Amino acid sequence: MARYQSEFTQFLNELKAERPYLEAEQQAGRALLWDKEPLSVEDQRRAKAAKLKQRAYVYSND
Repeated sequence: MARYQSEFTQFLNELKAERPYLEAEQQAGRALLWDKEPLSVEDQRRAKAAKLKQRAYVYSND
């Protein structure tokens, strides 16, 4: 049982063997969309000052 691999694990292993660059492309895509530098203190202050207060009931036309 220790050597059992599911069909999905086998598929992933074969895919990684066929396309060794796949993981590097995934990491590059993540860096492009998600990994951001932390905001400076000044940027945080400006973002906080620009924020509008939300009304208690947002669906009202008042």
